[in-house]
Amino acid sequence: MDSNKKTAQKTAFLSLISNAGLAITKGITGIFGHSDAMIADAIESTTDVFASLLVLFGLNYSSKPADENHPYGHGKAEALVTFAVVGFLLISATIIAVESIRNLQQPQEKPEVFTLYVLGVIILIKEFSYRYVKQKSIETKSSSLHADAWHHRSDAISSVMAFVGISIALFFGKGYEKADDWAALLASVFIVYNAFLIFRPALGEIMDEHLHDDLIVQIRKEATKVEGVLDTEKCLVRKTGMVYIVDLHVEVDGKLSVFEGHEISHQLKDFLMIQLPEIADVLIHIEPKRTL
Repeated sequence: MDSNKKTAQKTAFLSLISNAGLAITKGITGIFGHSDAMIADAIESTTDVFASLLVLFGLNYSSKPADENHPYGHGKAEALVTFAVVGFLLISATIIAVESIRNLQQPQEKPEVFTLYVLGVIILIKEFSYRYVKQKSIETKSSSLHADAWHHRSDAISSVMAFVGISIALFFGKGYEKADDWAALLASVFIVYNAFLIFRPALGEIMDEHLHDDLIVQIRKEATKVEGVLDTEKCLVRKTGMVYIVDLHVEVDGKLSVFEGHEISHQLKDFLMIQLPEIADVLIHIEPKRTL
């Protein structure tokens, strides 16, 4: 799983650099382009920088090996970091909403045309970033990377809202200057919705919710390939960071000795962890095969 760890850390670092660069670009463009939506967008990207730092920290900490005080490892820290990332999303949505409402009560200059070109490039970069980080989150099975990916998607959505608002303000002219602020306000709603989409699976991971049917099917299929394993009974899976802990009940010939059953369980554990490297540990319970 070292390769997954390195991939996840590299992806999180690239997200950090990307978010920092885009936050600066949006801020400068918003100030000189007279766009409140762009400035609000820059605020969200700034919170993304801190979120990416958290993700990077979480990936490093959750990858620490098990110790005396944490016999199952430190993987749950990744889900906790995901909660913090959701918190940053909610903070950015709140800031954007408050600033938008405040700006709606004040005179607004018409945005500059060049802000649309900058936004167009930003939207493309953010959508590419979302797809890239999302793919890496699937490959590494990292919940915090998944949250980081949705950060990119929420940023892309808020940029699209800003693009629409600025376009309305520019093309419809006088009387529509505040479309920019309405767009920013709408973007904050989308950000809150995305925060929920990120929060829900992370909560399921913390609560050891049953979410791993496909992996269970694979485990049962591979288990029966081991000599001496006649069938499988109970199979429970819980995710911790980028790996899984498995509790598996298998049926063997009831006439086998304790020693023989013990040997089968060790062979099965080793086999499963080779065939399914995302599994960090397997606790196997031996059951005698039931006969009618």
